[in-house]
Amino acid sequence: MNSNQLKTHKAFINPRQLQELLTQGSVQVLYTVVDFPVNYVSKQTENCYLPNSILFDFDNVFVDKNTGLPHSLPSPTLFAKEMSNLGISNDTTLVIYDDQGSFSAPRVWWMLKTMGHQNVLVLDGGLQAWIDNGFEVESELVKNTEKSQYKVKFTPELLVDKNQILENLHNPNCVVIDARSAARFNGTEAEPRKGVRSGHIPASQNLHYAQLLNDGKFIDTAAIEQLFKPFVASHNSVDPQLRFSCGSGVTACILALAAYQIGIENWAVYDGSWSEWGADPTCPIE
Repeated sequence: MNSNQLKTHKAFINPRQLQELLTQGSVQVLYTVVDFPVNYVSKQTENCYLPNSILFDFDNVFVDKNTGLPHSLPSPTLFAKEMSNLGISNDTTLVIYDDQGSFSAPRVWWMLKTMGHQNVLVLDGGLQAWIDNGFEVESELVKNTEKSQYKVKFTPELLVDKNQILENLHNPNCVVIDARSAARFNGTEAEPRKGVRSGHIPASQNLHYAQLLNDGKFIDTAAIEQLFKPFVASHNSVDPQLRFSCGSGVTACILALAAYQIGIENWAVYDGSWSEWGADPTCPIE
C-alpha cells in the first residue's frame, strides 16, 4: 500500500485539540460504554467524564432489540428519534469517547457514519488520555432538556448482513477481516457467548483489533497502513471490498475506523458478526 495513493481522512482527535474545540463551544462530546463478555476493563475506579458529556447508549437505547443479537444497529427511524431526544442536530460536531481507551467509541463513530452524520471524531485514547493530559473531569453526565429534529441520511454501503457475506464467500475481491484474537479466530479458545461455535468465516483473514492500539491509543498512520497492506496488495482488484467482522460488531469498528483514517473507502462492517454467524448452523465455518 502506497500512502501517496490514499487520501487520508480525519477520524481521530487528541485531547489538546478537543480542549481547544470545547473552549470555542463548537462541539458536543458523547460518552459510550459497552457491557462486554470479553475481559476489557476501565482503569477508572470512580465515575468521571469529560465536561458536559451526554451518554450514547448503544446497548439499551440506540439498538434494535428484535434481532436477538447484542447491540444491533437500530432502524434509521429509531436512530433519528433517539438523536432528537438527545437534542443533537445534524450539523453538530460530535466527539466520541469511552473509558477503555479507544474500544467502544469506534462503534458509535461507525453508527453515526452509517446514519449519515458528517462531523464525527473519536477521542484517541479516550477518557484516560484526557486525564493524562491534566484536563478537568466531572462526576456526572448531563441530559439535554431541549429536543432537536434530527434527520438520518442512511449510508447502506457501510453495512453488510449475513446474506451479503454468504453471497460473496467465493468472491476473490471481497475480503472478510476478523478483529477477534487469533485463538478465537482459529477456534482454539471457546467463544464467550453460549451457543456460538468456534472458528471463523471461510476464507476470512485475521487482524486482532489490539494490534491497532497501543495503551488505548491508535498506532500511527504508517503502522496502520502496514497492517492493512496484505489485505489490499494480495488481491487483483484495485479497490478490494473489505468487510470487517468480530464477536458482536464492536471491535470490527476499530478496524473500520483505522481503515477510514488511512483512506480506504470500500469497506463495511458486518453488524451481526460472529454472534450471528457462529450461532447459525447453516453458516459454514473453518
